[in-house]
Amino acid sequence: MNRVLITGANGLVGSATARKFTEAGYKVSALCRTGSDLSLLKDIISKINIIEGDILDIHSLENALENQDFVIHTAALVSFAPKDRNQMFKVNVEGTANLVNICLEKKVKKLCHVSSIAALGRPTSASENMHGGVIDENQKWEDSPLNSNYAKSKYEGELEVWRGEAEGLNVVVVNPSIILGEGDWYKSSTQLFKYVYDQHKYYTNGNINYVDVNDLVTAIFKLTISEIKGERFILNGGTTTYKVFFEKIATVFGKKAPFKTLSPFAIEILWRLEAVRAFFTKKAPLITKETAHNSRTKFAYKNQKIQKAINFQFTDLDETISRVGNFLLN
Repeated sequence: MNRVLITGANGLVGSATARKFTEAGYKVSALCRTGSDLSLLKDIISKINIIEGDILDIHSLENALENQDFVIHTAALVSFAPKDRNQMFKVNVEGTANLVNICLEKKVKKLCHVSSIAALGRPTSASENMHGGVIDENQKWEDSPLNSNYAKSKYEGELEVWRGEAEGLNVVVVNPSIILGEGDWYKSSTQLFKYVYDQHKYYTNGNINYVDVNDLVTAIFKLTISEIKGERFILNGGTTTYKVFFEKIATVFGKKAPFKTLSPFAIEILWRLEAVRAFFTKKAPLITKETAHNSRTKFAYKNQKIQKAINFQFTDLDETISRVGNFLLN
């Protein structure tokens, strides 16, 4: 029986990946930090091996990777708050480097690294007009005001994975866009559903690129067990405007959709006010300088490569929003 270790297995992507491999008959180990919320794993917890550990702890990684065939690396810190910058680079870069080194040492068959479209970078030429452009897997990273600290940390983490490949590790990298799935109201992209449910008035004029968590996990599974190696794949189900996206969610919830456009000027004022509020309350800002600027961009991401490589089809957005929305309502 093939063995697979999943880092960050208690998160939205990690838990769904654990479920997929368990259903396919793999012996699954889930690396989770001590005291982690395991609620997303509750339906399969008796079928998997929970290993307490941390990608920043070499010793726990060595124990976790003993006799593993495949490793799926989903663990990451996602934050746009300035105070989290140093810890984010530590987790996303140093943690990934640690994992790559132990994979090499333990002669793991293949590492599947879950990166982000953010790691591809956003070209400077697009930053001047906010019209964005179309990005594919050949996009070369360039420093740009549109690249958040999160993007930089994921890019540098990816460099560690490609370094591992140069040293003899079989790797495959997936770059998902915003992941839509059955998560926690208050975490990650599921907060977008909460935003609409709470009937906020405002939306921005930018684009949103999205992927269904089930599509992401299917691609992770197929790519990991395939002969494909040394490749990266954008996983993006499609691109739409925030206005349309919010309207679709509002329909499922039976709520009024955001109906007022936030002007660039208003966005600039908002993130500054949030920075002041966060300073005095010691709570994370709801909007930062980075998220404010990114909310106005109009990039789109190609998805043809994955479709050709494994004969893949993405789920329709209406179907995803209906399923996730009804899950959250229940």
